[in-house]
Amino acid sequence: MSASEFMLLPLPEKIDLLYREGTFVVAIRYYGYKVNLYLINGFYVEAFYNHKLDKIERIELLPNSHTRLKFYSDQISLPNDLLQ
Repeated sequence: MSASEFMLLPLPEKIDLLYREGTFVVAIRYYGYKVNLYLINGFYVEAFYNHKLDKIERIELLPNSHTRLKFYSDQISLPNDLLQ
């Protein structure tokens, strides 16, 4: 499944697929969310968990140019192509 196909899935199906086939990489705190980074089928996605509501509110592809990459790269080594 490609990243674009994954993103077309409804949120409950994305969550199910992440838990069954995704690999958890690391979690960060970001503007009131716990954001879990997953690797699935060769692409990275972020699951935004709202702890006050006790639910995942959204799942997004991790863009290569997003400033959140700095938060992740401070904790782990990300592939060079992701950081460019």
